[in-house]
Amino acid sequence: MSIHATAQIHKDAQLEKGVVVGPFATIEKDTQIGAGTRIGSHAVICQGARIGRNCKIYTGAVLAGEPQDLKFKGEYSTAVIGDESIVREYVTVS
Repeated sequence: MSIHATAQIHKDAQLEKGVVVGPFATIEKDTQIGAGTRIGSHAVICQGARIGRNCKIYTGAVLAGEPQDLKFKGEYSTAVIGDESIVREYVTVS
């Protein structure tokens, strides 16, 4: 596992073997990141993210968090990203 010194990772985040976290990335509580996944600089992994193995999350991407849906009323939610997925720069998945 390689975590850049400027990354912010909540103590309850679950990172498997071989995860790489880039500069200024933020990983919140209640997150799961699979083995071999790479999190780019300035990416934000919000509460409820479930990221598979060997994924590539590029610079500035935002995963999970509150859905952008007018019907959302604060219920518990997750965003599930499958194994070997690629999420490119500045994409939001909620």
